[in-house]
Amino acid sequence: MTKVKICGITTLEDALMASRAGADLLGLNFYAKSSRYIDPVAAQVICDALRAELGAECPALVGVFVNEILSKISRMMEQVGLNFAQLSGDESGELLRELRGIGFKALRPRSKSEALDDAAYYGAFASTDERIPTLLVDAYNPQLYGGTGEQASAEVAIAVREAIPRLMLAGGLTPENVAERIAAVTPWGVDVASGVEDGTPGKKDAAKVAAFVKAAKQNQ
Repeated sequence: MTKVKICGITTLEDALMASRAGADLLGLNFYAKSSRYIDPVAAQVICDALRAELGAECPALVGVFVNEILSKISRMMEQVGLNFAQLSGDESGELLRELRGIGFKALRPRSKSEALDDAAYYGAFASTDERIPTLLVDAYNPQLYGGTGEQASAEVAIAVREAIPRLMLAGGLTPENVAERIAAVTPWGVDVASGVEDGTPGKKDAAKVAAFVKAAKQNQ
């Protein structure tokens, strides 16, 4: 069954709602320039409350980092109580290796050839943990590290999916198009942020989240 990651969580209300809707992973963004940035102290409160409320049913909690050093990532993961780290900047494969199986890389390739080069490079350092993707593919944007609402190229995503065990597809996904995109690409999982928001970055719409999860997991 296709895994679903709801990213850009900023409130406990939205975290609980997305969890109960069937999200497998929740993303909390620690990139200060992001419109979905969350302070680590606030994130810790959310994660602690989620685990207290949901116990073993709590989704995997993923911290989204952009060009941070290993010591800061490790410190924040421990402070907040995160399970995994998503590297969404220009990080090296060596940093991924240093995370020792709890990290995965997000790619924004400009072409199929670049995507395959990146998949070969980062795939060598990728986690074997089946709770997270081997790699995430998002739409390329020269100014932004994800969260653009732009669609990733299906051709590029398929090329990466054929090269690695678990592809997570991001970029421009909505409740209306996610089933079609899954049928075209057949990813291991899908990632959404702006596509399930109420118009305010970081504020999720319960009806959109429920519809997205249902569409992503239908007929599986």
